[in-house]
Amino acid sequence: MATERDQREAPGGGQAPDEVSETFRDWYASMLGRTAEEDPTIGLFGGRDDSARYGLGSRSRVRRIAEIVSIVRRYDILHGLTPVSFRQMLEELGPTFVKAGQILSMRSEILPEPFCRELSRLRTHVEPMDREVVLATLRAEYDRPIEDIFDAIDDVPLGSASVAQVHKARLVTGETVAVKLQRPGVQEVMAQDIDIIRSLVKHADRVVGSEQFLDLESVVEELWQSFREETDFLVEARSLDEFRRNNADCAFVGCPKPYLGLCTQHVVVMEFVEGIPISETGRLSAAGYDLEEIGTKLCDNYAKQILDDGFFHADPHPGNLIVSGGKIVFIDLGIMGRLSAHDRSALRDVVYAVGERDTARLMNGLLRFSVPSTGGGVDHAHLLEDLDLIMENYGTADLAELDISSFVNAIISLARRSGIELPGSVTMLARSLVTLEGLLDEFLPGVSMIEIVSGHLRAHLDVVDLTADELKSLAREGRSALHGALRAVSAAPLAMNMLTRGQLRMNLDIPGSSDPIADFSHAFDRLTMGIVIAGLFIGSSVIYYARVQPVIFGIPVIGFLGFLIALILGLWVVISIMRDGRRRR
Repeated sequence: MATERDQREAPGGGQAPDEVSETFRDWYASMLGRTAEEDPTIGLFGGRDDSARYGLGSRSRVRRIAEIVSIVRRYDILHGLTPVSFRQMLEELGPTFVKAGQILSMRSEILPEPFCRELSRLRTHVEPMDREVVLATLRAEYDRPIEDIFDAIDDVPLGSASVAQVHKARLVTGETVAVKLQRPGVQEVMAQDIDIIRSLVKHADRVVGSEQFLDLESVVEELWQSFREETDFLVEARSLDEFRRNNADCAFVGCPKPYLGLCTQHVVVMEFVEGIPISETGRLSAAGYDLEEIGTKLCDNYAKQILDDGFFHADPHPGNLIVSGGKIVFIDLGIMGRLSAHDRSALRDVVYAVGERDTARLMNGLLRFSVPSTGGGVDHAHLLEDLDLIMENYGTADLAELDISSFVNAIISLARRSGIELPGSVTMLARSLVTLEGLLDEFLPGVSMIEIVSGHLRAHLDVVDLTADELKSLAREGRSALHGALRAVSAAPLAMNMLTRGQLRMNLDIPGSSDPIADFSHAFDRLTMGIVIAGLFIGSSVIYYARVQPVIFGIPVIGFLGFLIALILGLWVVISIMRDGRRRR
């Protein structure tokens, strides 16, 4: 039951949106160093076509910021939010924030469990569109009357999400279909929100400092590309068709068949599949399904998607999966990822390395993932040492107890710290595995995803495949060695020519030393001084026992001076060593 705070009206007394707009117009202009009127339109990521397409500009951006601030003020977040009011605020803020809420609902390590449960309603319980809006949207998409396409459309939607709404319908040809249509204006709102985030990120280094800041601009660009694909339903229609072809021989996984001739940029018409949501484990058990078998087959098929097909579902949360007729059906393919053959091969190395606790192989797989960077080289010794620590922290327990989420996040964080730039497909896959792990916890409480994926690799690699993989590996290494040898041979004449002219120089790099030659020189100076001190002590001892004149109080003067000089020099060397040690610490 909602609390009194959830049921009451949003607190008033705040500034109206127009008044807030004036405040943020001044702030925004000062942030960019120009007036809002001087920048009537912008090109998101350099493209003015996108600005015109989505109506992006300074005025609309300021209005959107004012709207966001106004909504946040009405919910009085400074005095705390309940789970219900937090969900309601995200719904009011719009689809971009609803998407953020959906991600947070799967992250119980960030939010308390009551918040995660409430935010999970954002997946399918967003306020639905009216029937008139639905019909008007459909009419705007087709160049013929919708009565010539659809015989009937249900008034009550099957699901209502932040970006789209799904209705059951019947075609004039008699087939029962599901019609997924995009909410009007959702592209413009999401584009504006992402554009605002881009502007904030662009100027965030003024506050945080660039050396402490990740390359968030590339993250926002990836978010933009993902948004464009997710809101272009023709992409989803083609993904449905490709996914069906990839799993045509799989008896336990599938997806709805798309009617490509009826799909548009804002509408997807697909086969209607009725089943039990995968999150309703009680209904699945009552229907006779084995939950462990469902979890195992889902994980095995996901391994097939990423390792064999290179085309994987990038958002495998419970709202996108149902069980129907003995099949696990992916009903929403709005976000898909791709892995090249090179990336799939590197991923196999990573999986084997984790399963075998092989740090060196894990490092090699991680380096194969990396994309060319303009930064300095990777410190392999330091990277291997850090990976040893990660393996020690996560590899001491049985694989069944491995926390995939924490392990993947640790690997990605280490890669960033080490200057290894990972492609967007890899980070997308990492997030997908974290989401899938949260889903499988209910189905496979004592089984590790790594065990299932490793088993998939072993089961699908026969002797021929293993031989082919080994030959490919040898070919890669042979090619690299051959090119290295050729480069060395081609550089030899130049090196010999420089050597004969006295122009050959050698750069020496020793970890922990900024000037190795000076450090060596300093060490040799101390060694020489030690030899001199030892000689003085030995010579003075000989003079003492030989009673070389002159002698005062029974002690030869020359011997005494030798002992004194050796003592002073020895103390100087000791003090110098201690001083250098303190400076290094």
